[in-house]
Amino acid sequence: MILAMILIFVLGYACIALEHKLRVDKAAVALLMSGAVWTVLSLFGHDANMTHELVDKLGDTCEILVFLIGAMTIVDLIDFHGGFSVITGHITTRNKHKLLWLLAVITFFMSAVLDNMTTTIIMVMLLRQMIPDQRERWIYASMIVIAANAGGAWSPIGDVTTIMLWMRGNVSAGPLVESLFLPCLAAVAIPTAIAARYIKGSQTAAVDFKPDDSLPAGVGPRMSHFILIVGVLSLLFVPVFKSLTGLPPYMGMMVSLGVMWVLTEILYDRKPNMEESIQCRVSKVLKHIDMPTILFFLGILMSVAALESAGVLADLAALLDKGLHEVFAIAGIIGLLSSVIDNVPLVAASMGMYPIADAAAIAAAADPAYMQSFVADGLFWHLLTYCAGVGGSLLIIGSAAGVVAMGLEKINFAWYFKRISLLALAGYFGGIAVIWIEKLLF
Repeated sequence: MILAMILIFVLGYACIALEHKLRVDKAAVALLMSGAVWTVLSLFGHDANMTHELVDKLGDTCEILVFLIGAMTIVDLIDFHGGFSVITGHITTRNKHKLLWLLAVITFFMSAVLDNMTTTIIMVMLLRQMIPDQRERWIYASMIVIAANAGGAWSPIGDVTTIMLWMRGNVSAGPLVESLFLPCLAAVAIPTAIAARYIKGSQTAAVDFKPDDSLPAGVGPRMSHFILIVGVLSLLFVPVFKSLTGLPPYMGMMVSLGVMWVLTEILYDRKPNMEESIQCRVSKVLKHIDMPTILFFLGILMSVAALESAGVLADLAALLDKGLHEVFAIAGIIGLLSSVIDNVPLVAASMGMYPIADAAAIAAAADPAYMQSFVADGLFWHLLTYCAGVGGSLLIIGSAAGVVAMGLEKINFAWYFKRISLLALAGYFGGIAVIWIEKLLF
């Protein structure tokens, strides 16, 4: 049974990795894989409580999916109203080195609130207006990818993996930001400083600057600014809501989306002369939600949950503990793997391998000091958050941000590997070194 489940998972993941060659959407493969592993577990697992366990796992997974749907809707609502042009429209510098740092910093902070894929699209489209030479633009786009991945790692709402860890209680918002802000900043600053040496000349060509994110018909600057401010505040409200009420984060996201929905309805009701076809109401935005991605996460997370229920992940954790027995090494390897394997199943598997340690588990452990790293907000979970997020930058195909930039700018895989991978690796280990120093000092 165990071997069959592992073979199904490996085969399914190979098909996901070869999505473009097979021409089969990865969401379809993930759903089939999920159904197959749970079927094998049900037929040969001989567990009378299998249905109850399946419902529990589905409930945990759907919490994440509901959160993502709410967050994606708010971000798309801002985008539909041209809100991001407010940010990109203020980048007017022509100094190449200053522009590189400015793009990296803005991306770093934007991706902490938005998802890294959306942030990358916005910044790369802006970049096209400012750097006419494609090969030179690749350097800037690569730094945007690195900054987007690092920026998503230090915020509880910045990346799917951090959302997963935050919603399951492995990390909490305050300690996560305190622990990972400086390491993530180092992961951006080091490669950006080195990449600046690749850029020739000091000034960009004189190109008329017009942000791609122009305001849509019927939406004025005031409305666009209002949607941007309320949308960002709505996203930032979610961790505050969790801290104040103790309720799961998806409840806070539902409240935020509800508020945005009511406000936009009121705004459009005050524009009786505006044609219905150009109104960007929430009901319209919801039709553009990336449901294949949501279903992909559903399939992947449920597949990993089946492996956890079968005891595969616990056995793997025991193997790593016996062979390495060092949280920096374990998290570091997971981060390196995330440059090849999607970080969502990696983090989901890690959460299944290592349950949150409590006082009883620490007292019963053969090595209590080692087990202490696995408590809520323990060293391992912060390391995992950092490594899984930042490690995706080591290869251009290692993250959603990288794949998007690769598609938009036609970045060559070999070029990125030769010119950028070592820079990203230097930043990756630089951030780990900062975490290690923080551990010694605090």
